[in-house]
Amino acid sequence: MQSYTIGQAARLLGVSPDTARRWADAGRVTTHRDEGGRRLIDGVALAAFSVELAKAGGVEEDPSYTSVRNAFPGIVTAIKLGDVAAQVDIQAGPHRLVSLLTREAVEELGLEVGMEATARVKSTNVHIDRV
Repeated sequence: MQSYTIGQAARLLGVSPDTARRWADAGRVTTHRDEGGRRLIDGVALAAFSVELAKAGGVEEDPSYTSVRNAFPGIVTAIKLGDVAAQVDIQAGPHRLVSLLTREAVEELGLEVGMEATARVKSTNVHIDRV
């Protein structure tokens, strides 16, 4: 059976290791120790907890009013503007997402490198929401 360290679980849940550790300390997710004394979370328990988090609203603070369900909150790391088109890169945890959109959309959203944004993925499209 697969088990995860607190750090690995945090990455999968999209939270900091401190948050995952606090949840484990509070008993929200069960841990056990390996031979080296590291706390591990059973994969089945982590999967159930992640579903519980999602049903409870997860870690997103604001409700989303969109039909696009795959949201990746992150930070804008690059913007390449052309005459008509633009490319926006977002780093969302371990995921790099790249969206091709119009220059006008980038300007209307006021996107800049270093600002928070959410990449929303539906099928093969990546939508960018300004935070």
